[in-house]
Amino acid sequence: MSVFRSGLLVLTAPLSALSLRFVPILASASRIVEDTLYIHLQPGLSLTGSSQPGSTYVPATPEVYSLINKLYADAGAHSHLDVRVLLTNIRNQSLTQQSLSSVQNLSHPPEVILTDFQTSDGGQYNPVKQRLERYATSCYSCRPNLISVLLYPDYEPMMDQSELPPWEPGLDGGALRSYSDVVVGGTFDRLHNAHKILLSACCLLAENRLLVGVSDKDLLENKMLKELIQPYEHRVEKLCEFLVDVKPSLRYDIVPLVDPYGPSITDPDLECIVVSEETRKGGVAVNKKRLENVMPLKLT
Repeated sequence: MSVFRSGLLVLTAPLSALSLRFVPILASASRIVEDTLYIHLQPGLSLTGSSQPGSTYVPATPEVYSLINKLYADAGAHSHLDVRVLLTNIRNQSLTQQSLSSVQNLSHPPEVILTDFQTSDGGQYNPVKQRLERYATSCYSCRPNLISVLLYPDYEPMMDQSELPPWEPGLDGGALRSYSDVVVGGTFDRLHNAHKILLSACCLLAENRLLVGVSDKDLLENKMLKELIQPYEHRVEKLCEFLVDVKPSLRYDIVPLVDPYGPSITDPDLECIVVSEETRKGGVAVNKKRLENVMPLKLT
């Protein structure tokens, strides 16, 4: 099969099934896409029937966040792929607006659309592929002459998809708490899947703005192999591209960090700081400083 530089993988199975099936799904996709693979979660989407389906919002629950973590962790087995889980249709606010109305531009418009949706005859059924293409182009900017492929991975013996309960919004536990303004810091050298997990958590928690501090100058002095760290401008460029792709609705403020605190101890609008195991100590120090100014943050 032809290899495409960029692709969009539309996942339609229930969340509980995806956590078990994603490894073979990704293996199949990696043989078709060689560079950027966008992932769009739409559990319960049907590509059969008389009406054309549209994208709807998925509530941001702990189960959804855990699945996103697993998607990125499993993607590590395919080092040639730049996997990006799109969060445009995943929201942590009330589901009063049920459908998305605008088309999102992506930095690498997909050349091929893939899906785990399967037809009963196990074939590349044209009406289903046509609905898939229309669905994808109603959500994202895609390349002309778009190709669509129904994936049929070799799943390990497990519960048949027809036996799984249908996914419904609101049945996966409470939504994640959200905050207007969120802050995170790091070096973000050679953006990898652990970075993407951390940044995805920030994007899910933030409603309006994400402030990102990127280590520079004096903060890099004690880094191991500091001479190999990419220039600040290059790291920021890759960081911006990823963030705008996964959640363009947020405002992103990306600033250099030349001391351990940066604007995180003075910005009065910040409500939450997101940390990794590596940066947790710094997050505690930031909160200690803010407590002195009566501006504590939620540490997540």
